[in-house]
Amino acid sequence: MEIVNQAPERVARLALLDTNPLAEREEIKARRADQMNAVRGGELARIMRDEMKPNYLAQTDRRGAILDLCMEMALTLGDQVFINQSLALRDREDRRQTLRSYAGPCLVLCGRHDVLCPVERHELMHELLEDSELRIIEAAGHLTTLEQPDETTAQIREWLAR
Repeated sequence: MEIVNQAPERVARLALLDTNPLAEREEIKARRADQMNAVRGGELARIMRDEMKPNYLAQTDRRGAILDLCMEMALTLGDQVFINQSLALRDREDRRQTLRSYAGPCLVLCGRHDVLCPVERHELMHELLEDSELRIIEAAGHLTTLEQPDETTAQIREWLAR
């Protein structure tokens, strides 16, 4: 969305997966501040385990393995990456007008059980975009590419082939 905002002429097609066009709500900003402070105090593993991971995935047989992978990635990338990502999310601007102004083809895809960026946000993006397709992966949450990689890839390939 930011690339479309800054240089729409450089975007031939847009795929928005498991995302959100809205600015961060104040209560979420406050929670992010608490999380970043905890991470600065050496609590990345606790924040990931207790506050982040429970919101990521649908209840499937692969859930445990994917959550373990998420923890491994977070710990490998470390505190500063978590903080940088949190700041980017906290400070993001509302991009509804950006989406309204984009006329190119767009795929809007999400997991049915995405708690962080629910289906309603994807329906909103679909409505804002002139030429979009909305696709929902049923047995997935926020990480469709990990939870249902074959179906997600098939949906993207099908859209790209049109």
